[in-house]
Amino acid sequence: MEDLGHAQDNMKLPAILDMTAAAPLKDALLSRRGRDIQIDGADVQRLGAQCLQVLLAARATWDSDGHSLLITNCSMELIAALELFGVAPETLTRIPQMAA
Repeated sequence: MEDLGHAQDNMKLPAILDMTAAAPLKDALLSRRGRDIQIDGADVQRLGAQCLQVLLAARATWDSDGHSLLITNCSMELIAALELFGVAPETLTRIPQMAA
């Protein structure tokens, strides 16, 4: 069920999430802070550690702010990279449980 009290934004991840993509990714996410966000991961071919750190930090920030950050349509490469880093895909692909 949609929470009408929260505005939602959408964005699409680029194919290559390497070190040079980390700062633009951080900026794109920060510009959407304060809103629920749905991120399309269908095009991701490569995920580097720096972008993973940005995504995990964003997830923690959104959770702390009481907003939803959800990556959908994850490519097989994105899921494989998350698993290689030891991060359960559900960390970024599940709907967070909001504190009551």
